[in-house]
Amino acid sequence: MSEMLKQNSDLKAAEKAGGRGKPQNAWVKLTLELGPLALFFFANARPKVFEPIVAPFLPASVLSGDSAGLFIATLVLMAAVVVALIASFFLTRRIPFVPLMTAVLAVAFGALTLYLHDATFIKMKPTVLYVCFSAALFGGLAFNRPVLPILFDHAMALTEDGWRVLTLRWATFFLVLAAMNEIVWRTQATNVWVAFKFPGLFILVFLFTLAQLPFIMRNKLDEEEAEKAPEHF
Repeated sequence: MSEMLKQNSDLKAAEKAGGRGKPQNAWVKLTLELGPLALFFFANARPKVFEPIVAPFLPASVLSGDSAGLFIATLVLMAAVVVALIASFFLTRRIPFVPLMTAVLAVAFGALTLYLHDATFIKMKPTVLYVCFSAALFGGLAFNRPVLPILFDHAMALTEDGWRVLTLRWATFFLVLAAMNEIVWRTQATNVWVAFKFPGLFILVFLFTLAQLPFIMRNKLDEEEAEKAPEHF
């Protein structure tokens, strides 16, 4: 989500955190974030490729049903997000909040999907994720404790007014994404929803992030001002 905002700021964030983490190559980070989604998309489109790998973990009835592709892709996604999280920790010695929450929900909703043989749960996962993000952001605004710096992994320093406005924009955008996900999975075929999940949602987030860059640049603090800026959580 925050890739474009972080490419030149990882080292500074690590130093500000007291040396708790190491900077991560931007392309490696992007691969770890998008890799599981790309595998999910590919596994749904070509389930036979992954069937020999997942067969020991799924009953035959699931592998032969109409939703076999989605169930196989769900198990692949669950494994991929865990591997990506572990790889991120070994590379940086820390676990960013957004990948952690995404992984927890992917595993939880994926497990429900596979256990109950009901694809509804994995389809609802993006809705729950985005609603949680939005609620956290609106809650932070209500208590005057910006949460957005955490979601951006403290990748930049903005004025207080800048954080408030940007938080309001992202909180609203997350609600829009949640509503879109609900509409798509409830009205469209599974393959359409999978394409909406990836690369559709990624494209939407990327474009929204680009649209915020002029505002961010206008409200960005220089290094000296950033050192004096209050920490958020």
